[in-house]
Amino acid sequence: MLAVAILGMMATAIFRFVQSNMIALQFSSVTAANAAQYEGLRDLLTTEWQSFSPSRARMMGDPFKLDDRERDEIRWNSGAGLGLLTRYAPGEFTVVLRLQPNKEKSDQLDLGLLRQPEDDSDNAEGQETWVPLIKNVTSLEIAYFDPNANTWLPRWANGNLLPSLVKISVGRPDTADPWEAVIPLKRTPY
Repeated sequence: MLAVAILGMMATAIFRFVQSNMIALQFSSVTAANAAQYEGLRDLLTTEWQSFSPSRARMMGDPFKLDDRERDEIRWNSGAGLGLLTRYAPGEFTVVLRLQPNKEKSDQLDLGLLRQPEDDSDNAEGQETWVPLIKNVTSLEIAYFDPNANTWLPRWANGNLLPSLVKISVGRPDTADPWEAVIPLKRTPY
């Protein structure tokens, strides 16, 4: 009976050890997947924005109203490639990085790209598409660094010039601290 009791205690200890390790692995994999989403967003925007020429990109940034609350958005012109997330798009598009409700009458917001064809023909009307990038975010703040004023601006209205830096802050429901990235629009040596 003593041997059975010892084996039972050992089995319980091994079970608790394995269970706690499985919980830790699950938590770390969820954390790593969330971090990968945000780092992927940073890489996507960095690659896209560093390929801009100021006259073609026409980057603009303004707040807009969503559910009676101001939210930031940034728009730029893009052809087929990373900005549209496809190589096969015909013509030029206006791409908008913004928040949008997950579903109608839902409190959850998704961060994504709204793609609108610039073609003014009747065929292009109603062909805007929404591509969600990160689901369930709480806020989006965008600031633009103007080297002439040497300050961060809340909006960028000069479409003929590009800001030196763009700072993006995305609020997350799982943590009090937002995710932030400062993206240079000109290639910098590493």
